[in-house]
Amino acid sequence: MLDQKLKTLIAVAEEKSFTKASLKLSLTQPAVSHQIQLLEEEYNVKIINRGKKEITLTREGEVIVNFAKKFKAMEEQMIGELHNLSIKIKMGITHTAESNAITEIVARFTKLNPTVSIIIITDTTPNLYKMVENYELDFAWVDSKITEANINWFPLDTDYLVCVLNNDNPLTKKEVVTLNDLKKERLILRLKSSTTRKIFEASLEAINDSINNYNVVLEVDNIATIKDLIRKDFGISILSKSACMDEVTKKKLTILPIKDLSMERQNYVIYSNFSNNLSIIEQIVKSYQDEYKQLEQN
Repeated sequence: MLDQKLKTLIAVAEEKSFTKASLKLSLTQPAVSHQIQLLEEEYNVKIINRGKKEITLTREGEVIVNFAKKFKAMEEQMIGELHNLSIKIKMGITHTAESNAITEIVARFTKLNPTVSIIIITDTTPNLYKMVENYELDFAWVDSKITEANINWFPLDTDYLVCVLNNDNPLTKKEVVTLNDLKKERLILRLKSSTTRKIFEASLEAINDSINNYNVVLEVDNIATIKDLIRKDFGISILSKSACMDEVTKKKLTILPIKDLSMERQNYVIYSNFSNNLSIIEQIVKSYQDEYKQLEQN
């Protein structure tokens, strides 16, 4: 069992407050302070910087918290396997990945492997990195690579941004969409904080163009909502090709490349150095890559 003192330290580190940590743990504030004091005496190091505004960790404290989170994750996995005789995996994906075939592939994998259960969490790439680093996720699907000491990665695939249109849009008769074509259309785009939007705007700026020259009528975070609005002919969008393959295969939407814009994006799988489920991660990734190749061939 994870030492109660370490559980207390994790709570203090997350809440950055003795008061909030005590509420989270249902302990008195003096009890929380005493647990931290005992840890400092046990390891003979200072763990907490007690500032006026909020509590911060010393470098020694960061090391202890990092290992405590690792032990906590391993304990939770052990309990899950002992009680349920199953493997529980927590997987993170971006909003773009949520709209491609991955969720169906994961569901199919769990059906074929009944001893494995998977929790899927959707978030931004920076937040997914933090969750993997803190052992809150076993692995994650991300759209950029960040160098972290305790995180491993390998390339997943190469994706491209494309113009997504209603099948009845006159532009579907063309083989490629021009920037002048886009300027005449109603654009429904992802939020400015999304990687998709950042890549699109950066590509425009690279050719001395600006998003301000385009008629952006809606900004929506949810990709499924954007695709639904396009099907109802409220506008067109710029999205990842992988996020639209299912609709294209079923002839619900049309995608076209955009002339003069190179909008390539690399996707990666990241996982902790201490991951115990690498073989399962590799099986899921292979299933995804095989499925994606098949969709592209169709």
